[in-house]
Amino acid sequence: MRRRPLPRVLTGGGPLARARARVRAGGLGLGRGRGFPLLTGAARVRGFARAAGDGAADVLHPLIALCRGLGALAAGGRRRWAQTPKERRGPALFLSATCVLGIALLPYGPTLSAVGLMGAAFWAGRKGPVRDQGPGEAGQERLRILYEALVPYFSAPEDPSPLYAHGGDWAGAFDSFEFDENGRPTRLRLRYPAYFADGDAEARARVEQLLYAKSGRGREYFFEWDEEANHLTLTVLPALSTAIGAQRFVTTPGETVLGFTDASSVQRTLPVTESADDPADEVRRDAPPVVWRTGPRSTEPHLLALGAPGSGTTTLLRSLALQALCHGQVLVVDGSGTSEYAFLGGRAGVLGIECGLAGTLATLEWAAHETERRLIAANRARQLGHPPPRDILRPLWLILDRPTVLSHLAAAEGRRDPQELLQVPLRHGRAAQVRVVVADHLDVADALDEAVRTHTRARVVLGPASAEQIRAVLGAPPHTTPTPEVPPGRGYARLGAGPVHRLQVPATPDPYDEATTEEQRQTVLGLLPEPEAPQEAAPQAPPEASERVEAPGRVDMAKAKAIRPAGERADGEEPLPVQAT
Repeated sequence: MRRRPLPRVLTGGGPLARARARVRAGGLGLGRGRGFPLLTGAARVRGFARAAGDGAADVLHPLIALCRGLGALAAGGRRRWAQTPKERRGPALFLSATCVLGIALLPYGPTLSAVGLMGAAFWAGRKGPVRDQGPGEAGQERLRILYEALVPYFSAPEDPSPLYAHGGDWAGAFDSFEFDENGRPTRLRLRYPAYFADGDAEARARVEQLLYAKSGRGREYFFEWDEEANHLTLTVLPALSTAIGAQRFVTTPGETVLGFTDASSVQRTLPVTESADDPADEVRRDAPPVVWRTGPRSTEPHLLALGAPGSGTTTLLRSLALQALCHGQVLVVDGSGTSEYAFLGGRAGVLGIECGLAGTLATLEWAAHETERRLIAANRARQLGHPPPRDILRPLWLILDRPTVLSHLAAAEGRRDPQELLQVPLRHGRAAQVRVVVADHLDVADALDEAVRTHTRARVVLGPASAEQIRAVLGAPPHTTPTPEVPPGRGYARLGAGPVHRLQVPATPDPYDEATTEEQRQTVLGLLPEPEAPQEAAPQAPPEASERVEAPGRVDMAKAKAIRPAGERADGEEPLPVQAT
């Protein structure tokens, strides 16, 4: 049977096939047939516009790079100005104006400065803006996991168009995100529905705990809730520097540096020196401090520091003692009896270092009488219109390390609790220039006296602690997620009703400890005042003079030392000053 030949149109010989071949060969722009005049003109216009744009970009590339560089320099200048403390902006403006005036007076100064500015702008704008390629596969998978984990918290069954739903798109919930080299988020900004109870502390804590667990443990996260715009921003905070040691801080009388915190928490900086293994590598920079003000008008004149064993509370007390000796007198009670403060002995301004129960009771009793004496002297001077006596203007610091140990010993021996003797200094210490600093372990905080817990409005928590423990001590939850492992001296601080700050205490080791390096030992010893000059023996007083009644408010420490119950031993106790005025 003979086959018929196919039609010419189907075999490729028709006009439609020829048109397709022309289009396939040269595109729409190359076709010359009558059937494509409109398409050919549009293609030609697009090609001409593309060529013109490429030519203009080639010609104007230097100008584009110059404008881009100038914008980058201006943005850097604005960031630098925003980071400059307010107290340094005036000198910075004066220095800048002086430099501009000096350049204007130099020969060819404006021309050379313009050339230098253009060169810096070309260098800053040599590369185009980096386009965000979006997260990689690991980042997308982590964002998807975070989105699915947040569905139970940010969704409701009655929501007709939920923002969070199982199997939904995470791109609509996460506005911006950044990742580190390990694929863990370092910054995440997400949206949440308006019906979420963002004013409920428990609901917010559940979301923060979830994000902390899913984003990676072992880091400190800062959560910023924007309740007006329904946005939550998660930021990973960098670790605070542990290289800042004991040194002279630029402060005024009545200011004490507890430690250092984040730059975004405070508006003040202090020049500090960061130590290094090689003294030549030491860095001098400005660090944001946590300053505790203890003047007569301070609302938090006394401090309580709690922490786990080895958390750095003793280091904090040593740092405070070194700063207090610059303008005041220090009286130390070491309840642990480990001689952590022996290096203070014999120095000018150190009234005594007590470790035993009997000496502590006599010392605190004298401190209570001294507080009363200062109040009486200040009141008399005020009534007579005279300035206060000079001796009561010098601050007196009572530093107590682990007083609960001495309270336990006093209860076992049937003696008076040493903490009860702190009621007068705590209640009237602000007017009498008496500061009380108490440090103890976190697990025995319930054993502290009620007066100690009530009148110590400045609080510090050091070492690993849960959010509930931090809130119980500070009265407010921490603004970051506490980590289970922290270096010594790391924790949180709150002054009165202020915000909670992250804190890193300056490294102040015991110079007599074997683990202390020679450089650290010399640094700490160099901050101490000169040794107190030995006092000459007083001439023998006549018998009638010894029977005189002392002036009211003056306490003889020798008598306070001698008045003890029968059988009380005083071996190994440090001598106190003969008389304090």
